[in-house]
Amino acid sequence: MEVAGRDVEVTHPDKIVFPALGLTKLDLVRYYLAVAGGALRGVRDRPMVLKRFVKGIDQEAFFQKRAPAKRPDWIRVARLDYARGTFAEETVVDDAAGLAWVVNLGCIDLNPHPVRSGDLDHPDELRIDLDPVPGVGWEQILDVAQVVREVLIDHGLTAWPKTSGSRGFHIYAPVAPQWPFRSVRQAAETVAREVELRAPTLATSRWWKEERQGVFVDFNQNAKDRTVASAYSVRATVDARVSTPLRWEEVATCRPEMFTVRTVPARFERLGDPWQGMDEATGSLESLLARARELGPAERAPRGSGHDPTAGRRRPQRPLVEIARARTREEAMAGYEQWARRHPDVAARLEPSDLLVDGMRGRSSLWYRIRVNLQHVPEPERPAQEALEVDYDPWEGVVW
Repeated sequence: MEVAGRDVEVTHPDKIVFPALGLTKLDLVRYYLAVAGGALRGVRDRPMVLKRFVKGIDQEAFFQKRAPAKRPDWIRVARLDYARGTFAEETVVDDAAGLAWVVNLGCIDLNPHPVRSGDLDHPDELRIDLDPVPGVGWEQILDVAQVVREVLIDHGLTAWPKTSGSRGFHIYAPVAPQWPFRSVRQAAETVAREVELRAPTLATSRWWKEERQGVFVDFNQNAKDRTVASAYSVRATVDARVSTPLRWEEVATCRPEMFTVRTVPARFERLGDPWQGMDEATGSLESLLARARELGPAERAPRGSGHDPTAGRRRPQRPLVEIARARTREEAMAGYEQWARRHPDVAARLEPSDLLVDGMRGRSSLWYRIRVNLQHVPEPERPAQEALEVDYDPWEGVVW
């Protein structure tokens, strides 16, 4: 294809990416070109992690930090150095041809860092990810989004909303690139704590999953090694949902299923990009950082050996048992179902939020851990920790 004056090869253009819709790789490329004006606003000049679904949306993606060695000479890279002493030269997309090129590699959603290639140590976006606890309804997520907006406005920042394309909701605030990642994360955590103070029955800033109720205001997406699916990113859902920028007047009546590969291009052509002008709306973190000093350090759960023989690990504040560690979510859930069949009376007492499913970072892809919070089970009836139903070791064979 000729894109932005460049020749871009699309291999296997008829490969089906979304089976339920019959959408091919070429359909996905054409989608991104149709919304390129908005998609580039989210990724241009930002290093990105390549999240590649080479085996389709039903299989786990693998994360490729390092840009492919074989790449067009017009694809730039930026070197990111990490605290553990490693580094990666990551892909930087500058134009629509770059969008088509990364999609051809198997990328469905786009995952840029919150920094520009010219200054990799000072983010220019504060990102809030609203992550609902299982059982929380969509309306509650939108209510929390409005509280986040109020907090940001009260601290001199402009809030830009978008659906995540998955279960949650994203809110960005552009900031001047003057503060390091640590300060940006602290500012985001302060937003989360303020939201919890204003809406304690709706939202939580608790870091430990077993202690959360309602909507988790996830501030850790502002850590240096974290990325978030950018604006107009397609998500690996059955109906090909899109992480879609909104105007605030749309938020109260929006539904995530409204925005898909099939509907968003027409919306973009009709309404334009609601996030146009975002780059000119940069603000300061001084007010949030001052509020952080007023609030003092966030409460952290005490650490100690507890029932965990590994010294230094956190002592859980809830009665937890671990069920499975698995390569895929499906294998992990199968392990849970096996455990539930052995303990039917216990499983019947569990609330949706008591089943803790953690996507854990492995070498190049996620693996899954299942834990159960037994807080709603009378103490005499709580089963003890048993051998894991599935015991996958993502680090097997690694020489440290």
